[in-house]
Amino acid sequence: MRAMLLAAGRGERMRPLTDHTPKPLLEVGGKPIIVWHIEQLVKAGITELVVNHAHLGHLIEAALGDGSRYGAHIRYSPEASALETAGGIANAMPLLGDEPFAVINGDVFCDYDFSRLPAIAVALLTSDDDAHLVMVDNPEHNPTGDFVLHASRVTNSVLGTRHSALTFSGIGVYRPELFAHIARGSVAPLGPLLRERIAAGRVGGEHHRGWWVDVGTPQRLAELDSRIRSQQNTP
Repeated sequence: MRAMLLAAGRGERMRPLTDHTPKPLLEVGGKPIIVWHIEQLVKAGITELVVNHAHLGHLIEAALGDGSRYGAHIRYSPEASALETAGGIANAMPLLGDEPFAVINGDVFCDYDFSRLPAIAVALLTSDDDAHLVMVDNPEHNPTGDFVLHASRVTNSVLGTRHSALTFSGIGVYRPELFAHIARGSVAPLGPLLRERIAAGRVGGEHHRGWWVDVGTPQRLAELDSRIRSQQNTP
């Protein structure tokens, strides 16, 4: 299967760090955030990768190259200006093929087992679902969560249920058809598209209970770097 790493965001909350460095190239534990993803994907046997970019995209291409140093094959989907998540995915569709693919936010850090993704992609082919979302416990900056997960089904609302909402991790597997109506080069957020398909009962999911960080501020970046380095120094 193929995987797309989202790397087009400007990273306004990370300024001034992102004034001269794309957010996915900010380092934690001695290497760029996006490289951690690439290495874990390759370890899971997923080597065909697509990376979109806009802000300082030439630096991303220069840093990652064709991916061969990581055992991957990386192709790029440049955007003149960031198209938001769904727009960026739609713009990259010629590179993603006609089978279900994974999408991973380039500015999250997690220990999710990417080797699970191929089986999820195969399952989408034999189901009515358009997407599979990896959900995580709500962080402090998103205390009310995004969606409800109940018996591997994702729903939009907690009304009438006893289940609390979880936060979307930024890791998902999608059918290409989900983005077919979005014109290439147009701006389109992912949230409304997901809510529409969730309302139609066509989104599944799972709860990842491991380590996950949305590296959205300099403080979170520093805390993550400290935690990783502490683990690296532990015998």
